[in-house]
Amino acid sequence: MSALPKPTRAEIEAAINQTVPDIIAPNLQVLFCGINPSLYSAAVGHHFARPGNRFWKTLHAAGFTERLFSPAEDQKLLHLGYGVTNIVDRATARADELAPSELITGHHMLAAKVDRYQPRVLAVLGVSAYRTAFNRPKAAVGQQPESFQGALLWVLPNPSGLNAHYQLADLTQVYQTLRLALL
Repeated sequence: MSALPKPTRAEIEAAINQTVPDIIAPNLQVLFCGINPSLYSAAVGHHFARPGNRFWKTLHAAGFTERLFSPAEDQKLLHLGYGVTNIVDRATARADELAPSELITGHHMLAAKVDRYQPRVLAVLGVSAYRTAFNRPKAAVGQQPESFQGALLWVLPNPSGLNAHYQLADLTQVYQTLRLALL
């Protein structure tokens, strides 16, 4: 597992509004869609890199990866048929710093990506952001009744360490439901 160098405070502060490149290719099994990058992730240039984010642990525990990946290995997801993008590209300290209009605009940008790359499943990681971006105020975690640009649509809990509603075991169980549905 490759470790990333820890960014300095100045590097993290300089990452405000920066972006992290998508990990994407045509015909993926799952395109995981975060809300937006953290400042930490933007500073190091890798998705879900902030210490305390449970994305990589959850993917491994749910059986998506055969071992625990480091954020530095995010490109290796493509070899497994998975990718990563975000609803909003710009990095913030917290997702609640995004305006609802940014999430709605992000929805349209995401539609173009999904239409272009045609993943089998789009998995949005964060029910509150999904509700706003997709105008589905009553949406719940799990598979959604509609598709999105031809992809099956799932909503999974946000793996951020700030999401106290879900512990690692809970995240694992919900993500594993999606993995098993792919079989």
